[in-house]
Formats: sequence, C-alpha cells, structure tokens
Amino acid sequence: MSHILVVEDEAIIRTALRKLLERNKYSVNEASSVKEATSRHDLSRYDLIISDLRLPGAPGTDLIKLAGETPVLIMTSYASLRSAVDSMRMGAVDYIAKPFDHDEMITAVKRIIGKSSKIQAQAKPSSQYSGLQIPGMIGSSATMKNLYSRIHKVAPTAATVLVNGETGTGKELVAKAIHNASPRHHKPMISVNCAAIPETLIESELFGHEKGAFTGAASKSEGLVAAADGGTLFLDEIGELPLEAQARLLRVLQEGEVRPIGSVESKKVDVRLIAATHRNLVQLCREGRFREDLYYRINVVQLTLPPLRDRGKDIIALAESLLERFCREMGKRTLRLTPEAIQSITTYTWPGNVRELENAIQRAVILCDDEKEIGHKLLSIDLDLVEINRDREEIIEAVQRHQSANRATHIHKSPEPKEDLSLEDYFQRFVLEHQDTMSETELAHKLGVSRKCLWERRQKLGIPRKKTASK
Repeated sequence: MSHILVVEDEAIIRTALRKLLERNKYSVNEASSVKEATSRHDLSRYDLIISDLRLPGAPGTDLIKLAGETPVLIMTSYASLRSAVDSMRMGAVDYIAKPFDHDEMITAVKRIIGKSSKIQAQAKPSSQYSGLQIPGMIGSSATMKNLYSRIHKVAPTAATVLVNGETGTGKELVAKAIHNASPRHHKPMISVNCAAIPETLIESELFGHEKGAFTGAASKSEGLVAAADGGTLFLDEIGELPLEAQARLLRVLQEGEVRPIGSVESKKVDVRLIAATHRNLVQLCREGRFREDLYYRINVVQLTLPPLRDRGKDIIALAESLLERFCREMGKRTLRLTPEAIQSITTYTWPGNVRELENAIQRAVILCDDEKEIGHKLLSIDLDLVEINRDREEIIEAVQRHQSANRATHIHKSPEPKEDLSLEDYFQRFVLEHQDTMSETELAHKLGVSRKCLWERRQKLGIPRKKTASK
C-alpha cells in the first residue's frame, strides 16, 4: 500500500482529501503546516506528499527540498496558476488546481506514484559523478544523473557500448557525448541508421566493395567502417542488421579488420562501436534473428535512456530550452509558455519522446502571433492525435482498395475482411500475406507509405521481416 502525506491548513479540505485517498486504498497521514509535517512525520517514508501552496508560516513549496526524493504535488487555486508553474520549476512533480475533481486527483496520484516507484527502482545515482552534466544534454532527474555518471565512466575507455531506449529519446546524442569525451574525439564519428538502408546495400555501405563486385558497383568504395578508422562507428537500430552483415561486423570487432565485398584482402581498422536499439535483442537472439556471439560482443556496457514521461521536471527544462532555441533561430523575441501550456506538457505521455516535444515547440513558435506567450492550443498535442487517427483511416482505406483490386484479379484470395478490423489487423494481414513475394520497397509502395514508415509499423506491431536466404 502506498503512503501519502496531505499538508493542508483547511480542515474540511484535508479531511475530504484523506477520505478520498483512503477509499482508493492509500494510507494517509495529515498535517496543517510545513512545520507540523516536518516535526511529526518522516517525509522520506512517504510515496507522495500532497501540499497546498499557501500555508500558515512557510509555503508548501518548502517541502520540495525537505522531502528529498519524495515527490511533492502542489495544490493551488485557479488564481495562482503562475505560482504553481513556478513551484514546478522549483522541483514539484506536478500541480493541481482547486477546487479539483475527485477523478482528476486520483488519476494524478496514480500517475505520480507509478512513475516515482519505477524511477527509484531503475536509478539510484550514488556515484561521485552523478551531478556532472553532459554538454548538449538537458535534465537533472535521478535517471539522467545516473546516465551522466555512466557516460563519464565509459567515455575514456575503448569499450563497446549498447544504448537502449524508445524512439526519440536521444540515443544518437548519447553516442556523440561518449565520442566527444573520448580520446578519439579528434577522429570522425560515423553514424549509420541500419533500418534506413536497403538490405541489398547495407553490406557494401558498411564494409565497402571492389569495382565490379556486383551489378552497379561502377567504382571502388572503402565503406563506412573504414571511414571511421581511428574514431567511432555509431550503428543505430542495430537489431535491423541482416544476419550476413552481422557476421561481417563480428569479424570487425573480433579481428579488427574489414574485407570489402569482392576483395580477397582484409584491411586493419581501429574502430570503437556504439550500437543503439529500441528492440529486445535477447528476444531476437532466441528467434534466430540476431547472432548471440555478436550480442555478447556489443553488450559490454549498456546504457538505458528513460522515456520522456519518466523524467519528471526535466520536461519543463527541455521545453523551455527548446523554446528559447527556436525563438533565437527564427529571430523572435523570447516567448514563454502559459500555465495551461505547461500543464499540457507535463501531463501528456509523449509517445514520441524528446523528438515529439521538439516538433511541438517548433510548430508553436512558427504559428505563434502573440509576442509574449504560447498557449496550450498552439502545441496541438490533441490535434496530433486526431491527425494520427486520420492517417490510420486513410491507410485502412488504401489497404481495403488494394485488397478489393487483388480479389478482382484473383491475386488476393483471403477471406473477406470484417468491417470492424483495426488498422493493425489490416496492416498485419497484408504484410504477412505478401512479404514472401514482395520486397520491403514494394510492400511500402503498395501500402502507400514510405519504407521507413513500414519499418516503424513493423516494430510497433511486432511483425518481423522475412529472413533473407543464405547465399
């Protein structure tokens, strides 16, 4: 059972809130002031502190520092929204306006306690390096401090690094930070997105080829691995690397040499590898789609990037930094976010993580006509969801049209699809039925999407690409 401390000077509100929380299976203690809260209770033993902003004596925001790692939710009147935003800048996990809706309060409590317990389990930054910042990276949450510590430790070494994290969390930024803090910083860092290069070209792009080695090889190419000699090779989405290319990469790591396609001679290379993925490589190994020996080679030091929704007050710092940057780049005077905009930013789950936040802020700056503030409507967070649903409907219609055409020409012989099938059902059925006879490019063309979009939807729905036959 989670333990909550309610700090509120009005007895009626304090009692009502206690009863509400207890009905929802929380253990609750009460205090009427900051002084009473600190003298009668050990703040560190609570999972959450809910405090009014204005209290007799010291303000509720004083509890933020006194509570240490315990999250503090600030309650305030609608007239004090700006003060509530300021309290979040001071470190409050969130705020809620009074009079609050009961469901709104319970939803906020569940969200905060869920995030807090997950963060405490994943990150305990006790290292002497935990307070060090990384140039170009913003955030002071516990998980980010722990990440900074590990980057500082691994950067001076030659160890291979595996960076895990959801799409849009900044995996390439971590790779650049490691490279820039390493002894190899004066040499090139070559970045490759393994999912963005067609399977038929990935080996020649990475390892090079001799002139005439295959159709279209009009000239000799040294490859990106050789280009990174002395520096760092960053392979993003390494889980998408074909098995043949995985075998060649393993030789680079084991022997320190690369042999271009069509060549009988190998070339010595000194490359530090940083790999990144949002996939479960262990599961891919079990399925035979990723080499176990390569996995153990790249999994020397593992770094995990937290999703934006688990980074607490970092979201505000990131949003304000991005806002300042885009205002500067577009020649606009520095704007500020309204309290409603900040509330939208801090309560949205950001499935696209930092990249999605960046896009939302940039769009808001472009469209803003106000010379001082950006409101929550300009962020278009809800509008984005509408656009996504509209895109899904268009793809469903495209798939249905294609299925109808195929049935008419006796190419597609599957049963008539049900009217209530979702986009995922249509997409999965179409891909599974045609991936043995179509290339990725052909599949994407038939679905009316880009190859990258096809790949991203495969990841989301867990549809593996067909295995390429061994040569």
